[in-house]
Amino acid sequence: VLIQPESMFADGINLFVPHYLYHPLSPCTFSFQICLSLLLNICHSLSSRNLFSRKPKEPKPPSQNAPGWRLFGKVPLRENTTKDPKDSFTIQQEYPVKVGPAPGSQVQLSAARRKNLEFEPLSTTALILEDRPSNLPAKSVEEAMRHKQEYDEMVAGAKRRELKEAQKKKRRMKERFKQEDSIANAMVIWNNDVLPNWDCMRNTRRVRELWWQGLPPSVRGRVWSLAIGNELNITPELFEIFLSRAKERWKSFSETSSENETEDSGSLQADRESSLDLIKLDISRTFPSLFIFQKGGPYHDLLHSVLGAYTCYRPDVGYVQGMSFIAAVLILNLEEADAFIAFANLLNKPCQMAFFRVDHDLMLKYFAAFEVFFEENLPRLFNHFQINNLTPDLYLIDWIFTLYSKSLPLDVACRVWDVFCRDGEECLFRTGLGILRLYQEVLLQMDFIHMAQFLTRLPDDMAADNLFSCITATQMLSSNRKWGQVFSALMKDGSKEMANHSPAPRS
Repeated sequence: VLIQPESMFADGINLFVPHYLYHPLSPCTFSFQICLSLLLNICHSLSSRNLFSRKPKEPKPPSQNAPGWRLFGKVPLRENTTKDPKDSFTIQQEYPVKVGPAPGSQVQLSAARRKNLEFEPLSTTALILEDRPSNLPAKSVEEAMRHKQEYDEMVAGAKRRELKEAQKKKRRMKERFKQEDSIANAMVIWNNDVLPNWDCMRNTRRVRELWWQGLPPSVRGRVWSLAIGNELNITPELFEIFLSRAKERWKSFSETSSENETEDSGSLQADRESSLDLIKLDISRTFPSLFIFQKGGPYHDLLHSVLGAYTCYRPDVGYVQGMSFIAAVLILNLEEADAFIAFANLLNKPCQMAFFRVDHDLMLKYFAAFEVFFEENLPRLFNHFQINNLTPDLYLIDWIFTLYSKSLPLDVACRVWDVFCRDGEECLFRTGLGILRLYQEVLLQMDFIHMAQFLTRLPDDMAADNLFSCITATQMLSSNRKWGQVFSALMKDGSKEMANHSPAPRS
């Protein structure tokens, strides 16, 4: 065991001697004393030549209480002592603190602590009230007052913004509660008064006004089914028959090899490819942001079944791109069989059939009627479209094909569907004029390319109330003639002049 019987110093060097070597009775004592004396002489000689210079101690890092501009964290409370103004001599004394601490500098650091705040600033805004670091000149009284005034203005502005945001949030909540109460009241009226007496109530002024405000989601599907009707007399059993045929077709299509098919079966194969593959591809692109119609989603198989059954029900029409959006909206509000019945009857309407069967002559009449009311309601924008050669077929086809379900936000599109089920095809063209009215000032500043791109992809933040206010301002009257009268006149007039009034649809 090493012990230190006594300390022997040689210019700051401590020597620790084993006890058994230092003991006076030890036989090695005399030899050890000689060696020890030689070692001491050598150390003394080396130290006198500064070969073993002492290493100065490294300065300790500044503590939390040292002067500095920390943005975060809490520090102990500072002393409430008054701070004398610093003259040039004091600044010169404090300047070495930045370079490195000198002996006895801890006393100066303690005296130079900031004393004006009892808390550490938590943001850069609060720094305006902080004193400058000790190595910089102190603030003058005028500057300190100006900083305090600026800080007070900042705090007052933040409070005003907070109050304004709170009031805005309160208004939103009030409007939301008001809307919920309105929906609840409307739902009671629809369930208790309108739906039980549908035939005698549907065309009354009260119901039509209530209809215009939007249907409650809980009764929307039933009202759509009743308004669309079932002129084709399709039953749920008939839907099951066509659905089973579609499944057999899918199964045979997957098992059939193109190498073993005859010439007649080749046309059938082409028809299957044009319908089945297009359905599969289109389903994955239907409302992709909802993630419910894509493969693995809860409504993927339902949408596939409705579209496949319709392809077997109407092979003369088949599947046309855009049908998936119409079927998807119906599936969201109706059961599978009811959605198919409404889907088949909806596509059997004259306007939808003209577009889905690509009847060019009939589509020309619809475009011509639309431009008559376009010029009547928005003459400036109509002339701008004419100058840039932007024709209705570039944007109306996509709107009509999907009944605005692809172009508008889903909640806005459902409100358009509500009015469409009430007013028929006139609502589709009136809604198109409402969209053009809503963005008229924006479109007037655009050229052909930007207008076409804008109308193809409308803004996602469109508000339903703004759109319907523009739809309300759109008058479907031209020379005291309503939509039906103008369209009937165009249908009777077969002259080339009226046919050339609207361009042919472009592929």
